[in-house]
Amino acid sequence: MKKKKKGFELKTTQIIVLGFAILILAGSILLSLPAASADGQGTPYIDALFTATTSSCVTGLVTVVTGEHWSFFGQLVILVMIQMGGLGVVSFTTFLLMIAGKRIQLKQRMLIQEAYGFDTLTGLVRMVRKMLKGTLIVEAVGAVLYMFVYIPRYGVAKGIWVSLFTSVSAFCNAGMDLMGADSMMPYVSHPLMNLVTMGLIVIGGLGFFVWWDLTAALRRIIKEKMEVKASLRRMSLHSKLVLCVTAVLIFGGALMFFILEFNNPATMGNLSLGGKLWASLFQSVTLRTAGFASIDQGGLHTGSALLGCVLMFIGGSPGGTAGGVKTVTGTLLAFAVLATVNGREDVELGHRRVSMENVMKGVCVILLQVFFLVLGTFAMCCVESDVPFIHIMYETFSALGTVGLTMGITESLSVAGKLIIIASMFFGRLGPITMAIIMNVSGSKKKVHRRLPDGKVFV
Repeated sequence: MKKKKKGFELKTTQIIVLGFAILILAGSILLSLPAASADGQGTPYIDALFTATTSSCVTGLVTVVTGEHWSFFGQLVILVMIQMGGLGVVSFTTFLLMIAGKRIQLKQRMLIQEAYGFDTLTGLVRMVRKMLKGTLIVEAVGAVLYMFVYIPRYGVAKGIWVSLFTSVSAFCNAGMDLMGADSMMPYVSHPLMNLVTMGLIVIGGLGFFVWWDLTAALRRIIKEKMEVKASLRRMSLHSKLVLCVTAVLIFGGALMFFILEFNNPATMGNLSLGGKLWASLFQSVTLRTAGFASIDQGGLHTGSALLGCVLMFIGGSPGGTAGGVKTVTGTLLAFAVLATVNGREDVELGHRRVSMENVMKGVCVILLQVFFLVLGTFAMCCVESDVPFIHIMYETFSALGTVGLTMGITESLSVAGKLIIIASMFFGRLGPITMAIIMNVSGSKKKVHRRLPDGKVFV
């Protein structure tokens, strides 16, 4: 009896990658239409493709000024891509299926599991529903708060639109806005604009897992009258780690920027003390994959630019809208190094042992990110030989970390340079998904258990 040949079937990771590719392609076609540009003349396809990629991958690097070049239709296309890219194509599609009353099949559940790294198929649809509900609430609150600033400036209709666009962009860590080339610079010392924007960025970057944990902790404090310390103690190790590392990176980064740029007239040297504090804090937050700028990035000292590259490399937290190698991964690797130096066999975090499988996954993520960074930087140096190295490095780190900050070279890039940055943004947004594809080409999830003779190597 002959065995039936299996037909070609896409794996879950390939479907997710294909979904992003289709979103980018469809967006680029729409943005290249004359109706998408403000002057009605159309946009060169390379710029339309670049904008579609930076929107879908929630990066924020742009070759044309978003608020000036695109028509309302073009801006609407960009906003939809930001929302879909931030939440993930899979979850957005699931949301549409739920609205239509369609049953979520096992295939869709597996896609959700793969996209967000869930360890179970149980309750996935409920989790997605909570995630989307929370997203819409946070974005709505952010938009309302922005209206207090934008409606007086732009009028009711445009003010509401700019507020909504900025809120979605900030929450999804896209960093795109409709305020022109100066971005957030006119509001560098504005308390409300700083607090709302930073709040949206941090909330989006924390990850949905932390959301649920914090919500549960607050519920215990309010409804069950539990002590704050006791409630926080019951939070998961993941949430505790994310919150602690995020706080250290934000305030530590702000302190470093405050010191390094204090007297720099090109950035914050001419600001008041309060303005310098706001600018330092905003810079530290936005470098964690947000992309908004309240000071001129091209004026940064070399040391500040290198610090920015480190923060962009780390990025946000797992399960959120941010990019980078993630806070947990970086912390895990740091503790693995400490365990090795101290001669301990196990990696310990919060009085818990971390499995070697998690450590090796972290190593793979770090090494793959470094590989793409080196490759992207080298390629950019070859095609943009007249651009200073620190500017190229900053641009590459920004693209792969899906940050969106630039030292002023994006608009002047050659076609080859734009294509390299497009590829970097795509790989940066996929992150661990790309790693899974590279590490599991055959698609087999079977673990190979075998014990070979020990071989001696010197390290």
